[in-house]
Amino acid sequence: MVFAPDTEVALRTVVNLVNSAANGSEGLATQADLDRFLAAEGFSGSRTRDGDELESVRRLRHELSELWTADEDAAVETVNRLLREARALPQLVKHDDWDWHLHATTPEAPLVYRMSTEAAMALADVIRGKEMDRMRTCEAEDCDAAVLDLSRNRSKRYCDTGNCANRAHVAAYRARQAATG
Repeated sequence: MVFAPDTEVALRTVVNLVNSAANGSEGLATQADLDRFLAAEGFSGSRTRDGDELESVRRLRHELSELWTADEDAAVETVNRLLREARALPQLVKHDDWDWHLHATTPEAPLVYRMSTEAAMALADVIRGKEMDRMRTCEAEDCDAAVLDLSRNRSKRYCDTGNCANRAHVAAYRARQAATG
C-alpha cells in the first residue's frame, strides 16, 4: 500500500470525477448524474441539489483535472487554496463502515467544499510523499483520461474508463504479426 486507505479512496474519487469529462464526454450533465456519482463514491452529508451545486462540482472537476499535469509548485498552490477556501480543519472521525480517518469539513459543509477538501487532503499526501508521478494521463492515443497508478512497480499506463489497454495490446500484437509475416 502506497497511501492510507482513505487517501486511496479519495484519490480514486478524484480520478473518477476528472474522468467524468474525459474524451469530450459529460458524465455530470444532470442532478441525477451527480446523485449517481456521489452514491457510487460514498459521499454523504448535506446537499442543496440545485444547479449551483452541480456547477460548482463541475468547476472543481476542471481544477482537479489541471492538477493532473501540474508541476509540484502549482499543485501545492491549488491544494492550499482549496483547503483555505473550505476553511479545512482536519480531525479524526469514525462513521458508517469506516474506522478512524481524517475529515477536514463538517457533514453540513457545502458539497463542493467537502469534495475539494477530500481531494486536497489526498493530493497533499501525494505531494508530501513525492509521488506525483503516479498521476498520469492515459497513454492511448485517442484518450485523455486521468490515470492513478497505485501499482507497486509503477507500471499502469492506461485508464479505467473503457478498453484502452485492450485496444493498445491488440494493436501491438497486430503490428508484431504484420512485421513477422
